Amino acid sequence: MTNTIKDKVNDKAIVKEYFNATGFDRWRRIYGEGEVNKVQQDIRTGHQQTIDTVLAWLKADGNLAAISICDAGCGVGSLTIPLAQAQAKVFASDISEKMVGEGKEKAQAILKDTSNVTFAVQDLEELTGKYHTVICLDVLIHYPLEEAAKMIAHLASLAESRLILSFAPKTFCLTILKKIGELFPGPSKTTRAYQHREQDIIKLLEANGFAIQRQGMTSTRFYYSRILEATRSS
Repeated sequence: MTNTIKDKVNDKAIVKEYFNATGFDRWRRIYGEGEVNKVQQDIRTGHQQTIDTVLAWLKADGNLAAISICDAGCGVGSLTIPLAQAQAKVFASDISEKMVGEGKEKAQAILKDTSNVTFAVQDLEELTGKYHTVICLDVLIHYPLEEAAKMIAHLASLAESRLILSFAPKTFCLTILKKIGELFPGPSKTTRAYQHREQDIIKLLEANGFAIQRQGMTSTRFYYSRILEATRSS
C-alpha cells in the first residue's frame, strides 16, 4: 500500500474514531452553552462567527424557504438547525455517528417541526443527490490537499447552484503558531490539522465549474477560518 493510500485511510479513520470518542465530548462542550475553559470559549466564539457569516449570506438572498441545502460535516447541527428554523430543506450528514445523534437530539428539542431536516451518518465522499446549495464548514482542516481536492470535486457534483467551504488558511504566521503548538492541540487531543493556501482552494473550485462570489474570514486567538462562497459558472 502506498503512503498516499495509507494517509487517506489513516486520516478518515482518525477523524471517525476521534469524533466518536474523546473528540465528541470535547467538541460537544465547545459547541454547547455550558462552562468551558478560555481556549475552548475562544474556539466556540470563532466557530459561531463562521456560522453567523454563512447564515447572513444565505438570509440576505431571501430565498431560504425555497431551496435545498446539504450540510456536509454537520457536527452537532450548529448550522443545520438555524437553517431548518429558516424553513430551508436541509440534509445534514457527518462521518461521526455520535455527532449526528447529538444533532438529531438538539433538533428535536429546538425545532417545532423537523419534517424539513434529515440527519444521516455518511462519509462525505459517499453523499448522493442534488442540492441547490452544498455547505462544508470546518472539515477540510482534517485532510491534506490531495484529499481535499477529491472532496471538493464530489461536493461540487452535488451542488446545482452554490458551494460554500471553510478551511484553515495557510499563512506564514499560522504555520509558525502551529509548529510551536499554540494554535492546535497536540496529537493526543485531536486529529491532524492541515492548512490550505487560499489560491489552491480557489483553483479547485474553478476547475469544478465554480466562481467565487463572497469571501469571509474568522480570526480569533485560537480559531482561524477562511470562508468562500462559489456559484456555478458552467
